[in-house]
Amino acid sequence: MTLFGITGSTGKLGGAVARALGSAGVSQRLIVRDPGRAPEIPGAEVATADYGDLDAATVALRGVDVLLMVSASEAPNRREQHRTFIDAAVAAGVKHLVYTSFAGAGEDAVFTLGRDHGDAEAALAESGLVTTLLRDNFYLDYFPVFADEHGVIRGPAGDGRVAAVARADVADAASAVLLDHAAHEGAVYELTGSEAISFPEAVQRMTLALGRPFSFVDETIEEAYASRRVFTDEQFLLDAWVSTYTAIAQGTVERITDDVQRLSGHAPRRLEDVI
Repeated sequence: MTLFGITGSTGKLGGAVARALGSAGVSQRLIVRDPGRAPEIPGAEVATADYGDLDAATVALRGVDVLLMVSASEAPNRREQHRTFIDAAVAAGVKHLVYTSFAGAGEDAVFTLGRDHGDAEAALAESGLVTTLLRDNFYLDYFPVFADEHGVIRGPAGDGRVAAVARADVADAASAVLLDHAAHEGAVYELTGSEAISFPEAVQRMTLALGRPFSFVDETIEEAYASRRVFTDEQFLLDAWVSTYTAIAQGTVERITDDVQRLSGHAPRRLEDVI
């Protein structure tokens, strides 16, 4: 019997996948940093490991056949964490690794965190593991979170468009890939919504859907850095926040695919569905 390893099960994406696999009645192991936060899913076992701990991760992954690796949280050493965990998967004998990457991942990605994903993809290519890459676009779920307490979204996005995807659709697609993993070996999917929307359009639709006012202010890059320095002095976070908007402005995340439909069997959720 195939044993699935699921990371990120204490979060929304990994948790949704773990619940879907639980409903399917398959054997799974939840790899978590804090076992006290692991969701209670019938038939699931729990193992404790951190991405950056090679020995603990190797032990936690031993016996796992197919692994969902949800990308690590933003951190200065994120690339090292990813590479260490991939090394652990190889050492543990994992046969197939499914990785949640980013649309346009690569060293030249405008969105700076997309470069971390590009490095992880390179590490996977070097590892010899059988892989499936799920390159997610930005999440529709975050659109209301982009706004401040007055409903204002600020950033240097201009009229650029983004084919943002619902996190639930990513979970549905990932679950489908895992449950029929042999059919997706070596595949690369780009998970997007069914439309590419701009922030000026999004705030109008959010206002109607939520019944409270939203607006968009197109900042300059200099203004964007200045407005975010009140939250952090960490340059990598500042770069990530600002490049979220510049990636949209430059059209690097506007491409629409039908991969969500093909994998999940249903049409992608729209902004109104998510918020």
